[in-house]
Amino acid sequence: MPSSVIRGFDYDRDGLVLTITFVSGRAYAYQAVPADVAEGLRLAFAKGEYFNKAVRDRFKAVPIAGPGTEPRPGSLF
Repeated sequence: MPSSVIRGFDYDRDGLVLTITFVSGRAYAYQAVPADVAEGLRLAFAKGEYFNKAVRDRFKAVPIAGPGTEPRPGSLF
């Protein structure tokens, strides 16, 4: 089901980085996210609800795109 909050996400299994792009255009790289948490997001029916419960305020978030941020070199965002 499409999320009203999350536009898309990607998980780097080697680096344990969960990148989430929100519908606002802001994107964050969440650090040290275990694979089971990322898989939970993929499987969640309500992605925004799962994000709030399992990711938000539980992992360090580094802004990578959005108003007031500069895209990283080589970034797709």
